[in-house]
Amino acid sequence: MSISRRSFFVLAGASTVGTILAAPLKELYARQARGESIKGIGYGTLQPDPNGLLDLPVGFQYRAFSRTGDMMSDGKPVPGDHDGMAAFPGARGTTILVRNHELSPDEVTKPKVEASEEKQYDTLCRGGTTTLIVGPNRELIKDFASLAGTYRNCAGGPTPWGSWISCEENTSTPADNQPGAATNVSKLHGYNFEVPSSATEPVNPIPLVAMGRFNHEAIAVDPKTGIVYQTEDRGDGLFYRFIPKLPGNLQAGGVLEALKIKDMPQAITKTNFPVGQPMAVEWVRIDDVNPVKDTVRVEGFAKGAAQFSRGEGIWYGNGEFYFCSTDGGEAELGQVWRYVPDNSRYGGTIELFVEPNEQNALDGPDNIVISPLGDLFICEDGEGEQFVVGITPQGELYDFARNAINDSEFAGACFSPDGRTMFVNIQDPGITFAIWGPWRKFGK
Repeated sequence: MSISRRSFFVLAGASTVGTILAAPLKELYARQARGESIKGIGYGTLQPDPNGLLDLPVGFQYRAFSRTGDMMSDGKPVPGDHDGMAAFPGARGTTILVRNHELSPDEVTKPKVEASEEKQYDTLCRGGTTTLIVGPNRELIKDFASLAGTYRNCAGGPTPWGSWISCEENTSTPADNQPGAATNVSKLHGYNFEVPSSATEPVNPIPLVAMGRFNHEAIAVDPKTGIVYQTEDRGDGLFYRFIPKLPGNLQAGGVLEALKIKDMPQAITKTNFPVGQPMAVEWVRIDDVNPVKDTVRVEGFAKGAAQFSRGEGIWYGNGEFYFCSTDGGEAELGQVWRYVPDNSRYGGTIELFVEPNEQNALDGPDNIVISPLGDLFICEDGEGEQFVVGITPQGELYDFARNAINDSEFAGACFSPDGRTMFVNIQDPGITFAIWGPWRKFGK
């Protein structure tokens, strides 16, 4: 069972408590350890969609919109490769979606994120974000480009002050260019970019350099302190925190640090760590946050920081952070780690929360979101059929939605502010769905 082969824990809201996430994962693991069935019926058998798009349980409906190539309100085509996404409250009961597009420079057959030249970070790159305004009846009111000229915008995370941090999952530089290569770039990449949910046009693409130049995956913000925690999608990646000079103003700069397990310098956490044993931590400062070469993790490790194999999703709740090592564990099926900061902000504890090391019960879980009723919803990104899978607080797995088009991944699952609608993407051909129906709380 792989709780997290490629997970993205999405911030469900500052009021969501950490135990909501912890309970389903703990119970799922405990049920399997006891030899009990972990498969449940959830909302019931999925019904074949006559339109061949999305199979759902009885009583659930969907609306599909913002498909790749559709014309947006700004007169530009919807870009391809829909990925990470978050939902924010808008005016008059609307929902604002800010959505990543994981496009590389050489993906020339798919529409790119278009903007005027001065609003593109790198005119050779095709990625970025789009913003969608969705009405109370789940109708698309408006959509437009909101960040342009970036490279492989895969995940990121929402902030408590109402913005989306879009992360570049690539560290290309002009020094890597080859004559005539489709992957050439004109600027350094590997940065975070901030997109306010209130933006009405492409933002000025300002890289948040002080947060580090590395293979960013996802972020989560501690609303009590404004500290931003960051994962790095590399086999030898580190776990970082960014302490801003001015909480809520990331452009003002700050300090970048990497986690070190106390009395265990240069720990390799992929294997041979006990589950459920908190370990004291300290933090080492990264001095060269913007190296020309991709060496932020090299500096941190040399100073004793711990390696986490392919850090991906991260989620915050009730003063705790959960993040994924996507191929960690003896069987390389994934780990979930829990970091709990202390009141001094200088230390805290880290513990290996889940490491199943058993046959997959899920096929490449990716984005994860907490529903308002306490279930986890997991977007699959594996081989063959792709599902959105639910996990009840009692630890039962159930299929909630199936991609009836092809074998492309689900991504960007999130809930509207009123909790009545799930939004989710199918990456290719690139479609956003609004899903609603008889949501309910599962009990014992």
